[in-house]
Amino acid sequence: MGLAIDLGVMLDGLFSIAWTAHPDGRVDFVNRKWSEYTGLDIEASSGAQWQGAVSRDELPALLGQLAAIVASGQAGETAARLRRADGQQRWFALRISPIRDTEGNIVRWCAIGDDIDDSRQAQDALKRREIDLQLIVESIPVPVTVTSPTGEVEGLNRLTLDYFGKSFDELRAWRGDEVVHPDDLKAAVDGLEYSLAHGTTYNVESRHRRADGAYRWTNVRGFPLRDIDGRILRWILLSIDIEDRKRAEITLAESERHLNETISALPALIWSARPDGTGEFYNRYYLEYLGRTLEQVRDHEWTKAVHPDDLPGLMSAWVAIMASRMPGAAEARMQRYDGQYRWFLFRTSPLRDQDGNVIKWYGINIDIDDRKRAEEELRRSEAFLAEGQVLARMGNFSWHADTNEIAWSEQLHHIFGIEPDAQVTLERIAEHCHPEDLRIIAQFVEQGQRGDSDIECQHRIVMPDQSIKHLHVIAHRATDQPGRHEYIGTALDISQRRSSEEALDKARSELLHVSRVMSLGALTASIAHEVNQPLAGIVTNASTCLRLLAAAPPNIEGAQETARRTIRDGHRAADVIARLRALFSKRSAMIEAVDLGHTAREVIALMQNDLDRARVIVRTEFADPVPLAGCDRVQVQQVIMNLLRNAADAMSDVNDGPRVMWVRTEAEPHGMVRLTVRDSGIGFNPDDTERMFDAFYTTKEDGMGVGLAISRSIIESQSGCLWAELPADGPGAIFAFSIPVYAF
Repeated sequence: MGLAIDLGVMLDGLFSIAWTAHPDGRVDFVNRKWSEYTGLDIEASSGAQWQGAVSRDELPALLGQLAAIVASGQAGETAARLRRADGQQRWFALRISPIRDTEGNIVRWCAIGDDIDDSRQAQDALKRREIDLQLIVESIPVPVTVTSPTGEVEGLNRLTLDYFGKSFDELRAWRGDEVVHPDDLKAAVDGLEYSLAHGTTYNVESRHRRADGAYRWTNVRGFPLRDIDGRILRWILLSIDIEDRKRAEITLAESERHLNETISALPALIWSARPDGTGEFYNRYYLEYLGRTLEQVRDHEWTKAVHPDDLPGLMSAWVAIMASRMPGAAEARMQRYDGQYRWFLFRTSPLRDQDGNVIKWYGINIDIDDRKRAEEELRRSEAFLAEGQVLARMGNFSWHADTNEIAWSEQLHHIFGIEPDAQVTLERIAEHCHPEDLRIIAQFVEQGQRGDSDIECQHRIVMPDQSIKHLHVIAHRATDQPGRHEYIGTALDISQRRSSEEALDKARSELLHVSRVMSLGALTASIAHEVNQPLAGIVTNASTCLRLLAAAPPNIEGAQETARRTIRDGHRAADVIARLRALFSKRSAMIEAVDLGHTAREVIALMQNDLDRARVIVRTEFADPVPLAGCDRVQVQQVIMNLLRNAADAMSDVNDGPRVMWVRTEAEPHGMVRLTVRDSGIGFNPDDTERMFDAFYTTKEDGMGVGLAISRSIIESQSGCLWAELPADGPGAIFAFSIPVYAF
């Protein structure tokens, strides 16, 4: 910013019109001379508005030439007629030069225009031989010198005489020290003699002594006037004051020097190299880091600071970069002044000339040791995490529920048997999902798209070899993404656990079967022992009664007594059955106020794992409010559990649709409360509606046939009723019971 301001101040001091432009050619500054000449200030000249000051005849050609100069990235010259504030158009020689930063990039264009309208008119007049040469010279608004073809001064315009404050005769001897600065005289004379000898344009910058004794930089530009045969008739030398431009260049050079000093002081390792790759410049921070002098790192000596293990790779990369002539980078360790090696990123870029040839390499070495250590720690952490996931048979994932963008860990790819580089989509996951569990995946996705905080499911996947895996998926919505449904989750392979659970369930089932068989045996033995005695008495008494009645005459009195003993033994057998029934129920009912909906929820919660393993979906419809039932809470829980288990067993063979169970409560007329359990299983034979409640009647291969019988006895003992029916609108079965409302 400071440099731009200084440049503007310097250009404002020029006697020539001047402006600056962005790298693409858009004007961003015009000096005071421009505004005075064209009457256009910076606002009216910025961008492309300056074109209004150009003659329409020259504008297309001028724009093309300026575009060519900008495209070339090199200095150039052209000429155009510019409209003055009073409407007059004058020719100007335009010199456009790029201003570059330390890396050679063009940061601005600077243009200086000198009024050459008079000189062009003079040239035209000379060509036409219609105007006197001296008049032309006098009309040129810059000091002009006319020489013979051999260089002798023949004419000077008034501006020249006034500028130097000398006579014509004194200025004819300009090769002395009174006109040109002694340090510039030889170059000025040699340049003129070369142009005279070869007929080429004369263009020399030298300091001229003005009338007040001050030396000012002047650009002397000379061109020959030729006749129609090409012979040189005259030389016209224009002396253009470029003192302000020179001062600007000096200021720019000073700024560049300060910039170089700044670069040298920057806390980064900055360097430059020759086209062949040998080191040339190293900033102070570079040398201080290595603890070496410039001579110790010049040319190829800098390689001694590179770690021996990294040097071959670094040199190979450096050679490849130089061969490509393109920017490049490499990594290597460099030894610090205290002997410690640290990782650095070597970045380099070429500086090219106007022909595209690399004339220098600039580079910077960036300390990345901390980053490398962090990357190594991250790599170790990732490896540790990956190993832990392998051991735990789990994988991580992220899921954007809004866009369905999914990212998997490597272990999750392994669990599904999908290639690590394969794109993961919901469709691809569904392809691997067990057909019976697609509804579970759909429900999981629906919960995520709805924005539930935590979602969870268990489902099966089919591997390429048709084997089955069981997965437990848990996901939590990210709290740092407000308004977005992004989930971070884990998928755990629970196949081994599920196999163990199934094996345990099988063992439990077998143990329960054995226990049932043993209990049935014990119960049978008890019943046989308890009932055998009264039955034996009944048989004996009946036989005796028959014998007494068959006697002649019949013993009526004895037969009556025997019949009374038979009746006694019958009551005794009934008492035995009553005692066994009381023993089976173990206790008397305790009537209390019970919320059937709440009780059902507790039973469902207790059986949830068994229901999940059976892949049963429970739908509840509990009326709210519903009257409290008057019953024994524990016994009713046993009934509900038995109905739920029977419903789950009834759906074990359902594989062509979801296994859905409905549990509902509702109030009934006449002070009753009902609980209904409906399944979507295979149903039952209508002829067996009542037989199902008989003791020891069962349709299960391993059933005892006592569950429904006991359940009905419990409900009926509490003034209720239990029944079964087939639904009218679909498959399955309905079991329901009603219990009176609790009387407070």
